[in-house]
Amino acid sequence: MNIENLLHDKHLKFTTARKELFDIFSNSQRPVCYEDIRDNISMDKATFYRNMSTFEEKGIVNSFESNDKKRYYELQSALHSHFVCTVCGNIECLNIVPDTSLCEYEIDNIIIHGRCPKCKQS
Repeated sequence: MNIENLLHDKHLKFTTARKELFDIFSNSQRPVCYEDIRDNISMDKATFYRNMSTFEEKGIVNSFESNDKKRYYELQSALHSHFVCTVCGNIECLNIVPDTSLCEYEIDNIIIHGRCPKCKQS
């Protein structure tokens, strides 16, 4: 989707920072945190988090906190699972959705913790 149209649809102003963030998340294959991209963006930490908060409020991104106490973000998409390795901290999107038929509950995130294939063999 075009960022200008998306922001317009969400009643948000188009800014260079928002375009930059949208481009990064559009090209990412996994959730990312500020520390992952800080060297590749032209904004300070406060601007990053302010925009991410706005994106989250408007339903553009989802986020979750990982074992390392960092908040990870990704573009909102269909519900899917995330695997977080308890050894190396790697985060991966899984193309599976465990049974989420919990009556009266709305599921936002599914986080699975364990050891990734690389750490499992070590």
